[in-house]
Amino acid sequence: MSQWRTAADIGSMPGFGRVEPEPDEPLFHASWEPMAMAITVALGASGRWTIDHSRAQRESLPVERYRSNTYYQIWLDALEAQLLRYGMATKEELETGKMQVPPVPLPRKLMAADVDATLARGSPVDREPTRPARFRVGDRVRTSSAMPTGHTRLPVYARGKIGVVRMIHGFHVFPDVHAAGEEPPFEEDPQWLYAVEFDGRELWGDDGETGLAVLIDAWEPYLESVEQQ
Repeated sequence: MSQWRTAADIGSMPGFGRVEPEPDEPLFHASWEPMAMAITVALGASGRWTIDHSRAQRESLPVERYRSNTYYQIWLDALEAQLLRYGMATKEELETGKMQVPPVPLPRKLMAADVDATLARGSPVDREPTRPARFRVGDRVRTSSAMPTGHTRLPVYARGKIGVVRMIHGFHVFPDVHAAGEEPPFEEDPQWLYAVEFDGRELWGDDGETGLAVLIDAWEPYLESVEQQ
């Protein structure tokens, strides 16, 4: 059994070496990467799926393929899977690069003239609260140790760890539920979102850097009060 839930969870897990930042890293490393990004953004704006669906699809790639691919190869593999999943392309079309069936209608189209304004506006996920926040700044909380089968924004290395709430971000769309819908409108199940601070040694034991503080944005369902245990 793997020690992580998905390939995306290996970040900051033991056994994978240190992160080595690339000095003066360029935005793209290959000529095809800007096109892969542009197509992904354009189709993401179509309304056929959400960013949470895209993240979930990337996480579902086979572990070895995820680890051997470059960043934008992961994006492209996931995008192809999405196109097949939603009937927007056939396997033969992806293999040949030639359209063989009529295009399917989309809820929205991102026009070239609207790209800058659309990206600047983004897709706000904050919602009007329907209940008070369970935790306050300064509360000690423990993250869930559960290993869900679907998409989640709680990394494996932070499961079952104790931290302190440092900020309340507001009431936001819950990615774990948002990514599960098959057809729009997708269920949002908004939840309170907190910035929780963890000591490096709480997260990684003796391998944690002394004095290191790590802030993780965590939705309320990930958290429980330490005092209530």
